[in-house]
Amino acid sequence: MVRPNGQTYHPRRLANLPDVAALQRLREACIPALLYGPPGTGKTSLVEAAFPDLITVAGDGDTVVADFVGEYTQAPGGGYEFVYGPLITAMTEGRALLIDDATLISPKVLAVVYPAMDGRRQVTVKSHKGETITAEDGFYVVAGHNPGVHGAVLTEALASRFAAQIRVSTDYDLARKLRIEPRAVRVARNLAHRQETGEIGWAPQLRELIAFQKMAAVLGPEAAVANLLGVAPAEDRDVVAEVISSVYGRTVSPLALGEQV
Repeated sequence: MVRPNGQTYHPRRLANLPDVAALQRLREACIPALLYGPPGTGKTSLVEAAFPDLITVAGDGDTVVADFVGEYTQAPGGGYEFVYGPLITAMTEGRALLIDDATLISPKVLAVVYPAMDGRRQVTVKSHKGETITAEDGFYVVAGHNPGVHGAVLTEALASRFAAQIRVSTDYDLARKLRIEPRAVRVARNLAHRQETGEIGWAPQLRELIAFQKMAAVLGPEAAVANLLGVAPAEDRDVVAEVISSVYGRTVSPLALGEQV
């Protein structure tokens, strides 16, 4: 399948269905879905492939209510006009709304979405005359959560709004099918196992492996390996270096500038 940015998405199995079809069924049944897993595993890619009408809110610690419902902005002819935000647009047009990195958003801010997700399917825009917006058929909310990321907190209030909670991990078999260098995939699998046992907190996901392949094509395989070590968090770098050395049979240092040319 092709995502809006033109990149290809390769569906995976979910409940004996292609994952995109499973998400589409959840939407038809009005069952909100929370996708969780490490950054770079393809959560956003899956949602974009499943819902061509998608609107996205990129969450972080600075996200405010206005980023969802809208705010007054200066009009070209002078004065101010209210511009509706992505939540209101998705509701009035019956579109899918992705709250990416939802657990980085303040719970007080995120609460603005909750009335639209329950039986009321309505929100009140206090900043615009207190008007009430009712969701049209097709409106659907899906969110992304990166457990372990600093500041990401999955509150009970948020978790209870998502009846479907789907773990998304990297498909290392897909990495091989994409012809990513086999030794890099071996390194990633090894580190992923160590991450699962709690030995380290980071492992290369599909995003990093794709970046590895691009780096190898541009700067060569040695630079790509060095960069793979360089992108690892400092606290995990010794273990990552050990695994890379065992797979590649040589000592590796992070990608860095060398002597003057």
